[in-house]
Amino acid sequence: MENLTSADQKIQRAHVAVADLYHAYTPGLLMTIIARRGTRAAENFWFHVFRRQHLDMFLPGLEKLGLTELPDAVAAAQYHYLSNKIGGAPVEYMYESDAKAWVRFTPPRWIYDGTALTAIPSEVSRALLRGWYGHNGEAMGNPRLGFVCTAQTMDAQSGLSGYFKEYGHDLAPDERLIFSPGEEPPLFDPAAAPEPPAQEWPDARLRKAKRNYAMNFTKTSLSVASALFGPAEAAYLGNVAGQLIGMQYYLQTAQALGMDTNDSSPAAFATYLCAMARAQDDPVEVNYDGDAVLVRQRAWRLMRGQTNIPDAVFDGWNGIWQGSLLAHNRFLVLEVLNRMDYGDDFFCWRIRKRATPQK
Repeated sequence: MENLTSADQKIQRAHVAVADLYHAYTPGLLMTIIARRGTRAAENFWFHVFRRQHLDMFLPGLEKLGLTELPDAVAAAQYHYLSNKIGGAPVEYMYESDAKAWVRFTPPRWIYDGTALTAIPSEVSRALLRGWYGHNGEAMGNPRLGFVCTAQTMDAQSGLSGYFKEYGHDLAPDERLIFSPGEEPPLFDPAAAPEPPAQEWPDARLRKAKRNYAMNFTKTSLSVASALFGPAEAAYLGNVAGQLIGMQYYLQTAQALGMDTNDSSPAAFATYLCAMARAQDDPVEVNYDGDAVLVRQRAWRLMRGQTNIPDAVFDGWNGIWQGSLLAHNRFLVLEVLNRMDYGDDFFCWRIRKRATPQK
């Protein structure tokens, strides 16, 4: 077992706090869309989230994981096993032949944390599969490769399971993803499953990868919501989801950071914001303005590499910190003074006490 210093343990707990918060935000946004816009809108949203993730990550991931020399069905299945295992999702891989390999996401489902699973319609899960799994063959340049889904968790089956199969003929678009409920995957043998190349994936990198895995889903979800719903609606949906998740997860994440959760001062919340920013690899600093506290964040790792970022992305993301403040102390105010998405060199929040109403 790896021996960690106290400083390393603190960093690890901070990475876990960030991962937990973003892990919760993505399905929180999805369920906000289900509740306020309906199943059809959520289905379209989830399809585009996973198609965007696929286009951004699948082929580079095959390279990073050293899978490009494997048969396509095996490479696709091993990619889903390894990438999700690295991200912290419970998953199994079963080789059947060079032309057929299984994956199974076991309960509890990572992407639908806790009771969230009960709110996900089957159509939304199918949209996920269309967005990613049904596109693997086309991305790999193999028109004979498809995915057969044999079970879905939200249909009260024993997890999401299916297999990548290379057929003896080219597949039509509607044949790249099919459903065959009732087929049972083979038993999972952990000893026969692949592992990430140890030299390229040391423990420290694996821990960061779990954080990045959760953050990438939020990054994509915020961008897709802006594209699909327009700026005003996306800002509303993202901000509502952010406030709810921030309130619900503040105590858990603050405790993971080792904070004194009985301290409800502006300075204590500034400490929380700074710790979360640093755990995302964003440089941050604190200054004082009378009784108020200023927090300046000089990078935005979450949206790194993105240009022309819609206002709604920040508005949704900022909802997380607004909700966190409501849980920390509902008599404080979080004001945004500077925004990097507006061209400023940093984000700046002012945390102050709410003015007392005049009697």
